Amino acid sequence: MNAKKVSRPTMREVASLSGTSLKTVSRVFNNVPTVDPILRDQVLKAAKKLNYIPNMTAGSLRRTNGKTNTIGILLEDIANPFSSALYRIYEDYASEHGYIVLAGSLDENPERERDLVNLFISRRVDGLLIAPSGQDHAYLKREFRSGVHFGFVDRPPINFETDVVLSTNAEGAYEAVKHLMSFGHKRIAFLGDDPIIYTAQERYEGYAKALKEAKISLNKSHILRGLESEESAVAAVRAILNGADAPTAFFASQNLLTLAVLKALRAEGLEKKIALVGFDDLPAAELLTPGVTLVKQDIAAMGRKSIEMLFSRINGDTSKYSTIVVPTTLTPMGSGEITPA
Repeated sequence: MNAKKVSRPTMREVASLSGTSLKTVSRVFNNVPTVDPILRDQVLKAAKKLNYIPNMTAGSLRRTNGKTNTIGILLEDIANPFSSALYRIYEDYASEHGYIVLAGSLDENPERERDLVNLFISRRVDGLLIAPSGQDHAYLKREFRSGVHFGFVDRPPINFETDVVLSTNAEGAYEAVKHLMSFGHKRIAFLGDDPIIYTAQERYEGYAKALKEAKISLNKSHILRGLESEESAVAAVRAILNGADAPTAFFASQNLLTLAVLKALRAEGLEKKIALVGFDDLPAAELLTPGVTLVKQDIAAMGRKSIEMLFSRINGDTSKYSTIVVPTTLTPMGSGEITPA
C-alpha cells in the first residue's frame, strides 16, 4: 500500500498559526529590516512548529530592493583544479553575504556560454562572474541594460566593458622559459591550448618572446597547440621525445597539459632527465620525484578581487570599470632545474 502523501506547509498556514498576515510572513522570510521584532518572532516560531521551509527559487524570494540574492558563476570546467579553487572562493564569499551561487562549466564552448548566461538570467541572478569561452560578448549589453551586473575573471570580454581580473600570463610564461634557459636548455618544447583562447595565446607569446631574446629560432616541431585530449597530448610528447632533435625541456602552459607531459616522461623513463615547468598549480606537485616546478597563479587573490568587484556593482557602485592583473609566481621544485644531458 502506498504511503499517504503529506503536503508541505504553506506561508498561509504560517500566517494563520502566527496570527499575522501573509504579507508579514513574506516580509520576514525576505529579511525586510522594518518588520516588528515581535511579529518576526511569532512568524519564525510558527514556521518552526510547522516545519515550514520557504521556497528558495529566485523568483519567489525577489527582495523589495529588486535583488534575489543569487549570483551565477560560469567557469571553464569546475572539475579542473583552477576552476574548482575559484568556485570555492566565490561560494564562501557569497555565503558570508547571504547569497546563493549557481554554477556551470563552459567546456570552451561559446554556445554553451550563451545558453548558460540566458538560463541564469532567467533565474533572475543579480550578477554573473564569467571565465569566458566565447569571442564576442556584445550580447551581454542587453542584459546589462536590464539590470544584471557582470564581472570577468581569467580572460577579458570582447566587445563588452566590465570589471576584469587577470593573471600575468605572458610574463609568467616568459619567466618559466628564461628559468629553463638558465639551466642550459635551448631546445624547449611548448604545449598549449587552442590559440583562440586568450590565456593560451598570452602564454605562447611569453614563450616565443623568451626564445627570441635568446636568439633561439622557433622549432615548429616542438610547438604543440590545440591538443584535444590528455591522450593526444601524451602521444604527441612521446613522439617528439623519440624524434630527431628531441627537446631537452618542456613548458606546459596549462595544468592538464603538465600532467600529460609527466605521463609521457614517465612512460619513456625520462622524468629525471628532461626538464619541465608547468603553468597553474598541480595538486601534490611537490610529492612527485622530482617535484614539479610551476608558474602558480594567485587564485585566492583573483577570486577575492573579482567577487568583491561584482558585489560592489550589485550594491550600486557606478565608478569606472577596472582591470586588475594579479602577478604569477615561479616555484622551483626540481623538474625545472634539471640540466640538459
